[in-house]
Amino acid sequence: MNQIDFPNKIVELLEKLNSPERLSRHLQIVYSTAYELLSQIKKEWSVIELDEELILFGAGTHDIGKTKIKSEIFNSGKEHETVGKRILEELGLAETESRFALTHGNWKESDLLLEDLLVSLADKIWKGKRVEELEERVGHAIANKLKVDYWDVYVKLDKILEEISIGADERLIWQNQ
Repeated sequence: MNQIDFPNKIVELLEKLNSPERLSRHLQIVYSTAYELLSQIKKEWSVIELDEELILFGAGTHDIGKTKIKSEIFNSGKEHETVGKRILEELGLAETESRFALTHGNWKESDLLLEDLLVSLADKIWKGKRVEELEERVGHAIANKLKVDYWDVYVKLDKILEEISIGADERLIWQNQ
């Protein structure tokens, strides 16, 4: 999978917040993974309506709170989620853009949009991590949106995720350089 360049909006945010290199690399990987995921979904289900720009923005900024909660760059934690949402809002971004900082780690919440779930999925699948419950939620959301059979969606989505998982080791190495 190729790395896709961030748009200027994300580059400027990361520069303004003095994002550590490891965090910037992680966000770049998740952004590129979301791009690939969206490309494959659109290829498979060309009529699906998604806010692709918003999903990519969410993927490229979901962990922005780690610019302040640096300990969570290397250790697990959830403080960066609320801090990240607040940072983005304080910088004048709308709730529609800032919400991914909070929703990416809370994908089990019932009121999430498919866009939120896709950012969460990109944040897992880039490293080859398969989360069955999340994948099922995405599959159901796609099936419901398109009014098609869930199992038809699941089989195709599983294949897409399997393909995206290839190269996870190389992505982990690049992130941690």
